[in-house]
Amino acid sequence: MRHTLLILSHLLRYPTEGLQQAAPELLSMLELDGVLEGRQIEKLQPLIDAIIDEELLDLQERYVGLFDRGRAISLHLFEHVHGESRDRGQAMVELRSRYIAYGLEITANELPDYLPMFLEYLSCLPLEQVLEELAQPSLILQALAERLDERDTLYAAPMKILAKLAGSTGEALAIAPADDPDDLAALDAIWAEEQVRFDAPLPGGSDSACPKAAAMIARLHAPEPARSQNHG
Repeated sequence: MRHTLLILSHLLRYPTEGLQQAAPELLSMLELDGVLEGRQIEKLQPLIDAIIDEELLDLQERYVGLFDRGRAISLHLFEHVHGESRDRGQAMVELRSRYIAYGLEITANELPDYLPMFLEYLSCLPLEQVLEELAQPSLILQALAERLDERDTLYAAPMKILAKLAGSTGEALAIAPADDPDDLAALDAIWAEEQVRFDAPLPGGSDSACPKAAAMIARLHAPEPARSQNHG
C-alpha cells in the first residue's frame, strides 16, 4: 500500500523534473505493490504518458490552471470544509503535528491539508490505520473525482482511485457548486456528523518514523518550485 499511496501522491502534485524522470517506472511499481486492479492501473496510463511526453512548463501551467484557480477542485482538504475560517487554521496545526511525529518534512510553500502531503503521511502508517484515516475525507475525494471527471481531465483517474480506496460508494454527492458559501457549510455539517478528526494514535517513538522508500520514490522528492497559493 505504501508505494501506491506515494505514487498517487506524486501524480497529484505539481509536476517536477523528478516526476518526469521517474514516470516510466510508475506503472510497474503499482503492479508490484499489488493494491490496484489491472484496469485501475490502465486508467492511469494516459496521465503518466502525458507526464513523460509533454513539456514540463506546459504540465505545470495546466496543473496551476486546474487546481489553483478556485475552490471547486482545490487539493487542500480543509478548504472544502472550513474555507478560510479560524477552524481551518487549528485543524492544520493539529495535522502538521502528526506529520512531524512521523518524521515528515513540510516545505515552506506546502500547507498540511494539501492532499498529496496527506497521502505521503498515510504511506507511513500501518495498513489498518491507513484505511481508517483515508476513509475520513471520502466524501471530499468523491466530490473532487466527480468535478475532475466533469472537466474531462487526466487527473480524474488518480482521484477516482483514491475515492475507491477511501471506501466511496460511488454515489453522487449532493452539494452546491464549490464556490457557493453554502457548499462549505454543507460539507462542514457532513464532516461534523461523521466526526472527521484525523486523530488516530500518534507514534510512541522515533522507530515509527517513515522509512526511506525505493530509489525511484526518492527521486520524486526533489524540492518543488514555489508557486502561487492563490485560490481566487
